[in-house]
Amino acid sequence: MKIIVPMAGRGSRLRPHTLTVPKPLIPIAGKPIVHRLVEDIAGVLNQDIEEIAFIIHKDFGSQVEKDLIAIANKLKAKGTIYYQEQPLGTAHAIMAAKESMTGPIVVAYADTLFRADFTLDTSADSVIWVKQVEDPSAFGVVQLNENNQIVDFVEKPKGFVSDLAIIGIYYFKSGETLRAELQYLLDNNVVKGGEYQLTDALENMKVKGLKFVPGKVEEWMDCGNKNVTVETNSRMLNFLHNDGEHLVDYDVKQENSVIIPPCFIDKDVVLINATVGPNVSLGKGCHVIDTTIKNSLVQNHSHIRNANLNNAMIGSHATFDGNFTSISIGDYSVLE
Repeated sequence: MKIIVPMAGRGSRLRPHTLTVPKPLIPIAGKPIVHRLVEDIAGVLNQDIEEIAFIIHKDFGSQVEKDLIAIANKLKAKGTIYYQEQPLGTAHAIMAAKESMTGPIVVAYADTLFRADFTLDTSADSVIWVKQVEDPSAFGVVQLNENNQIVDFVEKPKGFVSDLAIIGIYYFKSGETLRAELQYLLDNNVVKGGEYQLTDALENMKVKGLKFVPGKVEEWMDCGNKNVTVETNSRMLNFLHNDGEHLVDYDVKQENSVIIPPCFIDKDVVLINATVGPNVSLGKGCHVIDTTIKNSLVQNHSHIRNANLNNAMIGSHATFDGNFTSISIGDYSVLE
């Protein structure tokens, strides 16, 4: 089995955090989004992962590429890097990894996380991960027949046709078949809104009689903007806490401080006169002094003092003092 992860977009809705690191490498509960994503997919597949192909932009840099290869290696898989230089749609992005599209594959977009407990139907030509939602009009949805097979894909339906939203993860029994359908779109310039769309390939495959079935997930967590990313961090912390995972480094240095679980606290964190939690992630080397912080995500080596924070997201190597008088704030920063 191979996993293909298109992630060439920078994530403009999550600026300024994505000005220095791609969105899929932002940590959620102490682990990059894309790392959690491929781990969870591997859990559902319940089989060995041969290769993980990451589709990125060339300007992401060598360190990002090394980090992605390391993520694949942790799953005992080969890591491969491909480049998408122009944002020409989902089908165009996936085709950047055409050399890896052999045998059974999973295509997964790296801005979403999920929790699921279903058995992958490897007899199907394709399995599409879906989540039941209250307002289907904001999503692409699938329609099912009486045999639990997908018979239609509908983008943002105005009237009710289904409440099963497509979350952006797909299994294909034959990578070669998908590659041929995507190549057809490119060769014949089949575009919508100036982009080549995966859904057009799916529709062509369905018309040819291929069998599509749903894989229903229990939880679907978005990482599209700051607020939902902080919420996803909180939800993931609760899942991990309930699973019995140890989330606080044993050597955290505390002085007159309280940790209210669930929290993720990494190595070399210093807490002085601080109340941390619930639902807080603190990356390596953070110092939190004279501060109350809850429902927040802080990356590595940031220093926070004299603050009362809730629903906050702070990047790496940042300094925040609630009593500030002299400040330096970059583009897209928000203080509320």
